[in-house]
Amino acid sequence: MKILAFATTLLAGVLVLAVPAAADKQGTVLVTGANRGLGLEFVKQLQAQGYEVIGTARKPGEAAALKDSGARVEQLDVASASSVEALAATLKGVPIDILINNAGMANRTDSSLASLDFGAMERTFQVNSLGPLRVTQALLPNLLAGEKKTIVNITSRLGSIELSTGGLYSYRTSKTALNQINKIVSVELAEQGFTSIVIHPGWVKTDMGGAEAALEIPESISGMLNVINSLTVDSTGKFFNFNGEEIPW
Repeated sequence: MKILAFATTLLAGVLVLAVPAAADKQGTVLVTGANRGLGLEFVKQLQAQGYEVIGTARKPGEAAALKDSGARVEQLDVASASSVEALAATLKGVPIDILINNAGMANRTDSSLASLDFGAMERTFQVNSLGPLRVTQALLPNLLAGEKKTIVNITSRLGSIELSTGGLYSYRTSKTALNQINKIVSVELAEQGFTSIVIHPGWVKTDMGGAEAALEIPESISGMLNVINSLTVDSTGKFFNFNGEEIPW
C-alpha cells in the first residue's frame, strides 16, 4: 500500500509539473522579415516570453541565424502575390495570435524631385505598404482562429505627415500609406475583436538605421513588445512609438 501511495503521489507531482510547461505557451506569432535585424530579435524575445514563433524570410537558405533560433521558418516575399498565397496555403488551419508585419525596405536616394526614381518608389510601396496588406488579407483566417487577434505593422515616425521635414519621398510616403491602411483595417475588423496598430521602432542600429542610430536592437524590441503585450481593443488604429507614446499622424 505504501508503494502504491508513493507511486500515486509521484504521478500527481509529474502531472502538476507538466501543466505549467503547457501553460507557459502564450500563443503563436508570425514575424515577417525575420532573418536579421529587428525581425530576428523579435523572434528571440518572443520565444523567451513563451510564444511559438513562425519567422519568414525571402531566402530561407540564407537565414542561418533564424534557423538556429529554433523558430519555424517559412519562405515569404511580401511583394509577391504568389509567395504570399503559397504561405497561406502552407499555414492553412494554423491559428496565429499575433501577426507582426516587419519586412520593409528603405530607398535613400530620392530626397529631391530631381533624384526621384519611380521604379524604385513603386518597389518601396510594394514592400512597405502593399506587402503588409497582402499578408494580413491572406492570413486573416489564421488570425480569426487565434485568440489574441492582433496585427502589428512596423512603421516609422518618418511616415507622420504632421512631423514631416521633407526628403525620402519613397520611404516616407510608403509608411504614410501603411498608416492609413492600418487605420482602415482596424475599423473593418474592430467588430471581430481585432487590435491593429502601427508602431515606430525608434532610430535603431540596423542596416536600415545605420551605426549612428540612438537605440540598440534589443532595446527597441523590448520596448515594442511591452507595448504589444499591453494592447487592448481600445488601442486599435493607433500610431505608437516603441516606448508606448502615441505619435501624431
